[in-house]
Amino acid sequence: MRRALIAFIALITAVGILITEENWRGKRAFENYKREAEKKGERFDLAAVIPSPVPDDQNFFKDPFVARTLNPFTNNVGVADRDEFNIFRGDSENWPARDGSWQKGNVTDLEEWQQYFRKLANSSSNKADAFPVPTKPGLPAADVLLGLSPFDAAVEKLHASALRPYARLPLNYESGFEVVGEMLPSLAGMKRYGTFLKLRTVAELQNGKSKKALADVRLLFRLTDSLRNQPFLISHLVRLAMVSLTIQPVYEGLAQHRWSDDQLVELERRLVQLDFLTDYQTALRGERAFAIDSLERQRITRKQKIVDDSSGTNRVVTISYRFTPSAFFYQNELAVARLHEQFALLLVDLNARIVSPAATRKATTAVQEQMKHYSPYKMIALMTFTGINRSVIRFAEGQNSADLARVACALERYFLAHGNYPESLELLAPQFIEKLPHDVINGQPLKYRRGTNGRYILYSVGWNETDDGGVRGTGKHGWENGDWVWQLPAQ
Repeated sequence: MRRALIAFIALITAVGILITEENWRGKRAFENYKREAEKKGERFDLAAVIPSPVPDDQNFFKDPFVARTLNPFTNNVGVADRDEFNIFRGDSENWPARDGSWQKGNVTDLEEWQQYFRKLANSSSNKADAFPVPTKPGLPAADVLLGLSPFDAAVEKLHASALRPYARLPLNYESGFEVVGEMLPSLAGMKRYGTFLKLRTVAELQNGKSKKALADVRLLFRLTDSLRNQPFLISHLVRLAMVSLTIQPVYEGLAQHRWSDDQLVELERRLVQLDFLTDYQTALRGERAFAIDSLERQRITRKQKIVDDSSGTNRVVTISYRFTPSAFFYQNELAVARLHEQFALLLVDLNARIVSPAATRKATTAVQEQMKHYSPYKMIALMTFTGINRSVIRFAEGQNSADLARVACALERYFLAHGNYPESLELLAPQFIEKLPHDVINGQPLKYRRGTNGRYILYSVGWNETDDGGVRGTGKHGWENGDWVWQLPAQ
């Protein structure tokens, strides 16, 4: 028994020495990596990615009206304020289904909105939610603007709020990834703003009120820009959705020749400021810093809180890492940093302004190969790559959207000057656009074809890197298997 006890103590001591050495090796490896990376200008601490503080009275998100309408959990907010920009009411089966989509070449069906407003007004159970309607149906655009008129005062307040020069969400960024949950209501509110303004702007254009429409498009651009400095991937994905909402009225105004030359110049100037390739790098560096911070917190506290929705209650569960060696956390921090350096950040070439699907596929294959050889030191990093891989397509498509819209504005300016569209895009620069953007997929010129009946087709080869002749992709993820197209609808 004495010998067994001595052997047991020796074994425990040896294991302790091995763990201590492994912890030291992990800490040293990550610190050495950080030191070398920081010499190249990289930063891994939260302070490097958190938006700088701004004065409350100059902060868009600190405006009392914005703070009240974006946060449905504020105690002093009533139902009317919570639904300030909610245009989807009553039974969902009655909501308009044929929404405009410039990606599919569709304009907004205002007649469907007109009928939706009237149906809601005639429903005895939804009088409180009803939109005002005229006694008899008139022009769809005029009736939609009448239905949205109770929101006019709120829109004016939002215009006034947008004059504030800075935008920083009032979040406790220092608390780490947990702050994302606090941000979600604000992101949902921003989408609500955008959805409402898109419908109102389209109705203004169809009603011949292009000056008011331009003012609302300016507001849409401002709302989109307010999320640009966020260090989280999800906020940038919402911003990409906001840009799609913003481009829709631009598209419909071009399809109906509603914009003047001066208005087109302003629209192009605002579109050229959208730089989603740089924003991708910003989002990824933010995600990296918060992932490393999260691992550090787990190493220090030996705890992690997660939301368990398996029972449908979304209860918070605490995972204990009481006996987990520190090496696990240090090595996973190192793996996260290396994953971003070797794969994620390289998916976008800022110098050439290209997003290469081939590079993305190569990186995906390399990561999948690493997944075959399980290592607890890489498990956290490898788990995060799938989301990054999928999101890079959205950033590429978002940049392409802005570029196509810019060229479309230049084409419309040419049309206003000559009564027709040009034979080639080269005729646009430098008179109607300073410099033509290239295809973000391959760096080649965008594809363009002038059609009949005063129409044209403008497109990128898309994620499949194949010129499909301007044929859009099909299916749920159509942006992956066809061209990315800007085509005006049939007259």
